[in-house]
Amino acid sequence: MLVIVAPGQGAQTPGFLAPWLADPTFATRFGWLSTVAGIDLAHYGTEADAETIRQTEIAQPLLVATGLIAALELFPHPADAFSLIGAVAGHSVGELTAAAGARAITAEQAMVLVRERGKAMAQAAAVTKTGMTAVLGGDRDEVLAAIDKHGLTPANDNGPGQIVAAGTQEQLDAFAEDPPAKARLVPLSVAGAFHTEHMQPAVGHLANLARSVSTHDPRTPVISNRDGHVVHDGRDLLARMVGQIASPVRWDLCLETMSDLGVTGILEMPPAGTLTGIAKRALKGVETFALKTPDQLDAARDFIAQHGEASMIETSPTWRMVVSPGKGTFHRAEAASGAETFEPGATIGEVASLRDSTTITAAHGGVVVEWLVEDGDLVSPGQPLLRLHPEVGL
Repeated sequence: MLVIVAPGQGAQTPGFLAPWLADPTFATRFGWLSTVAGIDLAHYGTEADAETIRQTEIAQPLLVATGLIAALELFPHPADAFSLIGAVAGHSVGELTAAAGARAITAEQAMVLVRERGKAMAQAAAVTKTGMTAVLGGDRDEVLAAIDKHGLTPANDNGPGQIVAAGTQEQLDAFAEDPPAKARLVPLSVAGAFHTEHMQPAVGHLANLARSVSTHDPRTPVISNRDGHVVHDGRDLLARMVGQIASPVRWDLCLETMSDLGVTGILEMPPAGTLTGIAKRALKGVETFALKTPDQLDAARDFIAQHGEASMIETSPTWRMVVSPGKGTFHRAEAASGAETFEPGATIGEVASLRDSTTITAAHGGVVVEWLVEDGDLVSPGQPLLRLHPEVGL
């Protein structure tokens, strides 16, 4: 099982784009997305210094455009990807890369959204002096308790031994003077407290824009930052990405879902290294590939061939599919038993795990073609539960 991941802000380094732009095809495609974003991304990816590309409104479009065009280099025939990729995920802004790669939104829509996302988050960050500090090591419960004690938010939970605290500078200073035991604090060079309540104004702006974005159900399962759930509804995925701006990134839960899926290989899109580094620590025995430069493309394709396996969505019957968001036991709703049709949004049951219980709905509604699981069955992330045929007018 292959999972492809896209990094978030902070992965960029000065000049990282130069070797990629040496390819005329890459340069032409990249120029198109730069035009959509209204930013000279080629300049920022080759000539700008670290301080300049640290700016939120520059870093975010730069990362998304790079990931999307590199994916076209990796898969010259994009349809081939769907028969090889088990799932995709992106860290923070990387979710836009993942969503476009899974065909939930177009590349152009992703670039408009990331342009506005970066600008809105930069404006929100300018209101109050805020920041982020990585907490490395320490006991997880003690680290979370210390973060809460100082009024901070665990904005990124990246797995064992790495949680990022975010809040006002005063809160971070107090936290530095009273750190959790056996933990090392590393202040991050970012513009503000991302994925906290301080970013709420940006959520409102993106939510307004999102109303005009047409979506499709992803062709490949997308693992959501919000809770690690597999998402197979385009509107839900878009809403999650908008809300995520002011909510913590639960990459630890994304990693759990990858493990539940049976991942054997993780390939990180450029500028790669951050997420594969986390995966090496959290998912022992899973092979990783950090795609950094175009001279690695042939090796990356070999890695894909070794681990590639179509997702259950791709290999299951078509029509409209309701899938499980996570691992657990499926319990069919009493009202769903014997039902021949479902209205849009109707509850069909729930998936219960030791961690939580998630209500499952038929987002689009339709005529029941086939139940693919029985009440009480154990299910995995992204597993099809119910196949529906659209009713006329639905």
